[in-house]
Amino acid sequence: MAQDAATAAKPPTAKPPIAAGTRLDWPAIVNRARLISGLVMMGYVASHLLNHAIGIYSLKLMIWTQDWFFAFWRLWVCTAALGLAAIVHLGLAMWAIFRRRNLLALKRWEAMQLIFGLLIPPLLIEHLMLTRVAEELYGVYTDYTYMIIVLFQDPIRPWAQAALLIVAWVHGMIGMNFWLRFKPWFAGYRPILGAVALLVPVLALIGFWSAAREVSFLSRDPLWLIDAMRHMNLPDDASMDRLFGLRNLYYIWFATLLLSVLGLRVVRAVWDTRRGRIKISYPGGRSVRLTPGPSVLEVSLGNNLPHASVCGGRGRCSTCRVKVGKGLELLEPAAEGEAKVLARVGASDRVRLACQIRPTADIDVMPLLPASIAPAQSTKFPDYHHGRDMPIVVLFADIRGFTTLSESRLPYDVVFILNRYFRAMGEAIESSGGRLDKFIGDGIMALFGLDDGPEAGAKNALRAAKRMIERLEELNRDLAEDLVEPLRIGIGLHAGGAIVGDLGYGTATSLTAIGDVVNTASRLESASKDFHTELVVSEAVMQLAGFAPGLLEAHQYTPRGRVEAMTIGVLRDPANLPS
Repeated sequence: MAQDAATAAKPPTAKPPIAAGTRLDWPAIVNRARLISGLVMMGYVASHLLNHAIGIYSLKLMIWTQDWFFAFWRLWVCTAALGLAAIVHLGLAMWAIFRRRNLLALKRWEAMQLIFGLLIPPLLIEHLMLTRVAEELYGVYTDYTYMIIVLFQDPIRPWAQAALLIVAWVHGMIGMNFWLRFKPWFAGYRPILGAVALLVPVLALIGFWSAAREVSFLSRDPLWLIDAMRHMNLPDDASMDRLFGLRNLYYIWFATLLLSVLGLRVVRAVWDTRRGRIKISYPGGRSVRLTPGPSVLEVSLGNNLPHASVCGGRGRCSTCRVKVGKGLELLEPAAEGEAKVLARVGASDRVRLACQIRPTADIDVMPLLPASIAPAQSTKFPDYHHGRDMPIVVLFADIRGFTTLSESRLPYDVVFILNRYFRAMGEAIESSGGRLDKFIGDGIMALFGLDDGPEAGAKNALRAAKRMIERLEELNRDLAEDLVEPLRIGIGLHAGGAIVGDLGYGTATSLTAIGDVVNTASRLESASKDFHTELVVSEAVMQLAGFAPGLLEAHQYTPRGRVEAMTIGVLRDPANLPS
């Protein structure tokens, strides 16, 4: 028993840290660059659309606020930031197209975001040429009056600009949603933010249409129209032709860029065929043979193998993590970003993110989370859910004489009393930092120390036992008229190593523990009958909790199934248990 106690008293063995290479963490750099550049452009788009919405009130106020909008965004710092953000974002989009091995395996939201992102440059360029470029080259005054008159000279332009507004906003909102949904506060504010995301473009379109109607009405006055045209300093036909010539050159450049990226994909595919083939093996005997290059996540999705990926393979959510068997030593070490994500969920040294590993040799992988996992659940699966040998504290509790009590009562009364009892005990356990494992008839099993170690687990388990006894006294007072005699319980606590993990099948799967520590805790709960007490604690729990000698009545006890006796502590008066 002394050996058991010493083993349980030791802190959990620190697993070796996930290796982080000295190479640059390119995935993290790319994600950060995409986020920052996207936020800069969304700031511009949002302020521009809000300016549009003011047109609901009046054209005059719309133009007045536009002057402030120009004053801010045309500062050289803001202009440089916006231009750099656009270049970075476009470059990362092309990189994403090149990097993804199977574009047909994109999720619906990823495909929509990519397509809308590629539509923005061709829709934007004519608007850019008629406004900022025309102003810089020819001194055109590009207020809303000018923009409305120029747009409605061509029946297609108004629809193209409305499409630009919607496409740019939806593209940005998809990105914002998949960034913010990992924030703890986002779920509570999501309905409000969703309403704002819907209202902004709608109000912008209404405001611009209202301003267009006001310009149309004012244009009926020839004097107003002549004065407005003079104030705009419109470019002549030759200047307009040059602007449209620049626009056409941009179309050619953008098409060339996109076709070049697609061409490079073809070149890479040909090169990959000469590099030999590797095999990625999955549970259930499924395997995929392929040329090296794609990530494990891309292979899974491209071959219709269910695989969780809440963040779309950006290495942020950890839901795509896999346990790697054969081939682990041949993978590149985890970069800093991946290592941080894995450390956050307490991953073992055999767990990697499927979106970040690109095997170059045969490898065995096992996805660890269900493919249908929701964003809110993505951080609720610590690594011990997948199986770990770890020191814990186990609590067993049982109602004394409940079988006799239930035989004299109607089924409804039995269910009513048990549910009141389970609720009171469950609240006492969870408020003390424990995790309810299962209800077994009128018995309860709970685990402590899963996340905070055995020392804290032992103290929390004792705190839970004290609260359970107190809550039972309250329950007996509440049910005094329904009970012939008060309910009494026996509680057993033991600490030691156990195998922890999700066990079961289908919807009957849950986190539990197996091992000698569980059996011994159950035996100690049964021993509370022999010692006529409510709480029996093993020496291992007492050492972990730092109990002073004499706080509990010490006895030698040999549980059924064991050869050697063990030291236990018996609590005679619950009031003596420290809070």
